[in-house]
Amino acid sequence: MSRAAIPGLPSRHPIGGQLPALYAEDDFAQRFTAGLDTVLAPVFSTLDNLPAYLDPRVAPADFVAWLASWVGGVDDPRWPLELRREATVRAMELHRWRGTRRGLVEALRLILGVRAEVVGDGAAVWSGTPGSELPPAPDAGIVVRVWPRREATVEESRVHELVQALVPVHTRCRVEVLSAAPSGSGEGE
Repeated sequence: MSRAAIPGLPSRHPIGGQLPALYAEDDFAQRFTAGLDTVLAPVFSTLDNLPAYLDPRVAPADFVAWLASWVGGVDDPRWPLELRREATVRAMELHRWRGTRRGLVEALRLILGVRAEVVGDGAAVWSGTPGSELPPAPDAGIVVRVWPRREATVEESRVHELVQALVPVHTRCRVEVLSAAPSGSGEGE
């Protein structure tokens, strides 16, 4: 429902009451300004509640997608509203970790409701000793293992789509969808 089409929404600032005394008893002036009150009441209501419109936890449902676009969040209309709200609230935090192991695991958990682990380092090499030779180049790929958490199954195509969107472009990765937590992962869920 559009906020401009709320029937009977009273104006907190009726124009007729703000007219000079000369027009206070004029029937036409009062009816005319009452018509303007009907048009302006939703505007005043929206402006009075502006902070609530900008908080994804309480914003009207049709604003959540708009707010997600402001912060570069992922918003899927197929998700339940509460998940869409949480994804929008956490978008800034997820951007801070984008391209990292932690960011990928958190995004998979939040967006798809799966548990995940990332194995490998994406061919990054380093040495803790200045001036020393670099260690041999590791395998260039990473393995992303996911298993169900919220739902009984994992939609593999959505996992692949999300992983490709979140890993750095130069990183090769392989996705493994498991039916349960791998042994040694410490996950009892």
